[in-house]
Amino acid sequence: MARHPSSGLTPLELDIMKVLWREGPASVQTVQEGLGPRRKLAYNTVQTMLNILWRKGKVRRKQHDRAYHYAPLLTRVRAIREAVGDLVHRLFEGSPEDLVMSLIETRQLTPERIERLAALFEERKGGSREEP
Repeated sequence: MARHPSSGLTPLELDIMKVLWREGPASVQTVQEGLGPRRKLAYNTVQTMLNILWRKGKVRRKQHDRAYHYAPLLTRVRAIREAVGDLVHRLFEGSPEDLVMSLIETRQLTPERIERLAALFEERKGGSREEP
């Protein structure tokens, strides 16, 4: 199945982006170490993945001495927006209401959580957290 055009991060790419969001500009070695014990990858694999992200326009790179340092161009907020949009598009035929109802029906959204979400929604109603 073809990917929705707004999607674009594989699970490994997302893990690498999480390291960059947490660490800021980082060398291949820093990213490799930042992936931790959950993802033990060879240096060359991490370097290849960072270069793929660079070609996709998700990160920028700048040479420091003999090594590149990579920094995220894709923000966490935009990545979440794209992933949720893709999920809603593919599984819920574009209906965010159906997504919420699915969360309620599967008991992932309890009445307590809905109350907390309603309070957060009221707090943020006046201001927008969206990025350009």
